[in-house]
Parts: sequence; structure tokens; C-alpha cells
Amino acid sequence: MPERDSISSTSLLNFEAWRALLRTICGRYNPEGIEHNAFIGWVRPMNVCGLAAVDIGWNAHRVERTHRDIRLDGAEHYYALFQVSGKSAMTQNDQAVQLAAGDIALVDAARPVTYFRNDNSAQWLSVRLPRRSLVSHLGFEPQGGSCRHSGTPAGRLLFSLVHDADTDNGLSCASADSYMQLAVYDLVGALFAPSDPRPITRPAGKLFARICGVIKDGFSDPDFGPVEAAAEAGISLRYLQKLFTEHGSTCSEFIYSLRLDAAARLLRRRALVGTGQPLSEIAYACGFRDYTHFARKFRHRFGNPPGAHARHGQSAADGTVRAGTIESALSAHDVQPPAA
Repeated sequence: MPERDSISSTSLLNFEAWRALLRTICGRYNPEGIEHNAFIGWVRPMNVCGLAAVDIGWNAHRVERTHRDIRLDGAEHYYALFQVSGKSAMTQNDQAVQLAAGDIALVDAARPVTYFRNDNSAQWLSVRLPRRSLVSHLGFEPQGGSCRHSGTPAGRLLFSLVHDADTDNGLSCASADSYMQLAVYDLVGALFAPSDPRPITRPAGKLFARICGVIKDGFSDPDFGPVEAAAEAGISLRYLQKLFTEHGSTCSEFIYSLRLDAAARLLRRRALVGTGQPLSEIAYACGFRDYTHFARKFRHRFGNPPGAHARHGQSAADGTVRAGTIESALSAHDVQPPAA
């Protein structure tokens, strides 16, 4: 990422100008720990794969976003916050994290947050992630205040993607932005997927992981169900049902969850790239033979019909069962379903 000194086109701003410009992009933030007449900062608007972003810095000791700021803004989005240079710290949701160059934090704009600048070279880049679009694509609502340190493959890829977007001098193809946004969402999901602390015995966990892999391979077949999953895994239907009960779900619910997750992703892609794919075709591709049944299940899960979801990319984060809930329990104990 570029160092601050290389951004010659960015003007330094005083206290009021910095707050006013940042408010138009990110909402209300309040620098603290410095006299107003001594404050300097910069705000450089950017575009990362069609997502609003900002290169930002300041010389205040801390910057806060309060409950009052959130009420006034009505913000419904996240930020992927990249520590470009220097060191800083952040607190949100009772979590305190230290950030060094190359680290990435996930910030929930609907929750109070405080940033602390730890040295004079601190510089950040923030990419705005619409909440509904992100949750719809991931199938879970990530926790703000989390940090992932540099060095992970997903982190390096995401950092590189943002870096390239900032240095391509407008050469990127706007028609590819919708696809690139999906890549951003996928990398954010890889970095900030939740974990489930519930214990899983290792032998049973490995078997359950294999069953999940079988179901992930077969859920798009309308004739696939718990009986077929048990037969393919080589166990009795009763034992299969017992394993899912231990994970707080049923096999049928897991199958429908995978089908609905897949449908939501296809509807999201349909809305982003304007393919005009028939909704009935999407339903059938995801394992639903009957469109009416699909529409009823979809509305129950997401709170709106497939057509509205396709038009607006809307989704809810309160589905009763999610495939990710079971998969996160597996990943928390290093037990992974086999690759499809």
C-alpha cells in the first residue's frame, strides 16, 4: 500500500473540515486527545471494486464513534479496516485489538468503536461493506471488533486486491466490479467466519464431517434426502438423525439450509450482474422441484420472497438454521468436510 508521503494529491485538513468530509463517506467520528487548532488529518475517497473506500489518517490520540453518532447516522454496513502503515489499536464489542502494518480488522458501523493511534506513521484504508449484501452472501452475520493479523492466505489476497484497486489508475473494468465484490465478500468470510465452542468428540466429528461432505455434494438433486445421505455415508438413518440432533439440527433442515444458501447466492449474483435468469431455474438448480415450495421456504428463511431478494439483494440474518452454523462447529475443532 502507498505510504502517506507519496499521496501528494491529498490535502491535509483541519479539525472541522476532516470531520465534515469523513461524515459524508463514513459517518460521524470524533477526534479526541488533541486541541482542535493542532489537529491535522486527511481523507481520500477511493473506489475498490465498486465499493466505497477511503484512505484516512489523523494526528489525534484517539477517534471515537458513539451511540449518539450511530443513532444520527442510521448506518447499516461494516468496514474492512486495513492497517497500511504504523501501529494502532481498536476497541469494539468489548474486544481490544492491536493492529500492525498488514493487519485487517472488521468494524461494525452500527456499534460504538474507538481507535487509538500508537505512532506518527499510522495510516488506514477502510472499505465499506453493505450489511445486507455481505450477510446475504456469507450466510452469517460477522462479529465487529475482530482482527486478523498479516500472514494468512486470505488476508494477503484481500490486501493485494485492495492494493491493486488503489494503484490501477482507473484501468479496471467497471463491468467486472460485481464479480470482484463477490471475491471481496468471500475473502472477508474466510477471514471472519464464526467458530462454535461446543465440543465434538473426534471420531464422531470426523464421521459428521464426512456426512456433511456427502450432503454438500448431493443437495442440488431434488431426489436427495436423509435416506440417501445415510445410505451414501454407510450408516443407519436413525444414527444419522442422532448425529444431527447432537448438533442442534436435523438432516432435512441442513439440506434445505444448503439449498436456500445456494439460492440466495445465485439471486444475489443475478441482481449484481443482471443476468435475468428465471427464478424457477434458480430454484431447480438448488434442489427444489416445486417453485411454490421453494418460495414458501425462502420467505420463511429470509423474510421476503425470492423476487424481492433478487431485485434488492436483501436478506435477513435470523434464519433458524444455517449450513454455516454446523460447518463452523466442525472448523472450530479442525474437522473439515471433504472438498466437493
